[in-house]
Amino acid sequence: MKILGIDPGYATTGFGLIEVEGSSLRLLQYGVITTPKELPFPQRLQVLYDDLVRLIEVTAPDAAAVEELFWGHNITTGIGVSHGRGVILLALQKSGVPICEYTPMQVKQAVVGYGKAEKRQVMDMTRRLLHMERVARPDDAADAIAIALCHARAKTSLLSRLEEQTEGS
Repeated sequence: MKILGIDPGYATTGFGLIEVEGSSLRLLQYGVITTPKELPFPQRLQVLYDDLVRLIEVTAPDAAAVEELFWGHNITTGIGVSHGRGVILLALQKSGVPICEYTPMQVKQAVVGYGKAEKRQVMDMTRRLLHMERVARPDDAADAIAIALCHARAKTSLLSRLEEQTEGS
């Protein structure tokens, strides 16, 4: 199963593609989609949409994991990121990719085992789990990889396997 993790934004959107086979995890690709600051906001959203659709076409993920928004102190930035997240969800939906959403606390819990872990702990554990030489950069890409890992761990959990068995009965 190929999982596309996405850390939403409108200026910078992180992505990480991992492959899961049983308990084996492999990092396939990661990076960011950026939009030019000089463009009007609606055009930036169009660039984000078009680039994400191309990424989906090229990588052909089996599932997508998108981080839910955490509202910090800057509401103006949060509103822009919300618009970007909407565009991301639309691109995934129109592409037919199943979407799961996770809170930052769920990502930390799945990757580190502690829902209030620090960002550096999540990045280091992501590096270790995927046998990477160094932490992915920029941070948006590293976050996206962690989101994909969260989904991989949710899909391989005992609860998930029990639900599949129940549905198959």
